[in-house]
Amino acid sequence: MTNVDIAIIGGSGFYQLLDKAKEIKIETPYGFPSDKIAVGEMTGRQVIFLPRHGKHHQFPPHKIPYKANLWALKKLGVQRIISLTACGSLQKQIKRGDFVVIDQFVDRTSGRQATFFDGPKTVHISTAYPYCPEINKIAYEISLKQGLRVHRKGTLVIVEGPRFSTKAESEWFTKMGWDIINMTGYPEVALAKELEICYSSIAIVTDYDVGIVAWEKLPPVSTDEIMQVFGENIAEAKKLVREMIKKIPKSRTCECGDALKEARI
Repeated sequence: MTNVDIAIIGGSGFYQLLDKAKEIKIETPYGFPSDKIAVGEMTGRQVIFLPRHGKHHQFPPHKIPYKANLWALKKLGVQRIISLTACGSLQKQIKRGDFVVIDQFVDRTSGRQATFFDGPKTVHISTAYPYCPEINKIAYEISLKQGLRVHRKGTLVIVEGPRFSTKAESEWFTKMGWDIINMTGYPEVALAKELEICYSSIAIVTDYDVGIVAWEKLPPVSTDEIMQVFGENIAEAKKLVREMIKKIPKSRTCECGDALKEARI
């Protein structure tokens, strides 16, 4: 499967993206991934799809087998990952239904298995610029052409979950100037970096976080609201991903493939 260099990680609704899909079960040194991995065709290219939470959403955010997921994709030859994720807005100008091409993250999780390097080798990977600039540029330009309400960049705060933030926490995130919030953005991006895989994440804004809700005197977010708004935008997300697959070049020109070059001690 060395010709399968692109993977999509997202919700189960993206299974329909692939043509002639076949499912494979793969075991890793870190256990099994979230679910079977689908391998199929999209716009003439071989593409992999992995449901982050499992087909039946059986893994809550803090229990997703992130290391197994990323290791399996690397083993299958993946060099680029396109991540699709739902998020809440921390800023009034980022509205429900908007798309955000994430360029930075703030980790507020606790106790997650976030590295492949637990010794005896010591590696300090740089996450100064954690997302692939090459794929991010493609995602933004295509989003504009397709008429999406898109933000060229945004800082994602990742909380441990599965609870939502308190009003005080959310207001703090907003006052810090951070843009969006979810529970799954980390450690996925950092693990991809350690494996020298390009990683781009496109967030669909499904709700306003509770800090903004309090200011605007709106009811707090619910899972029903999140799923409804995400579902309303999934068709646009699929169109975006299809076009991205067409535009991603065969060879990488970014520095993601050299992430370990000066990281080892």
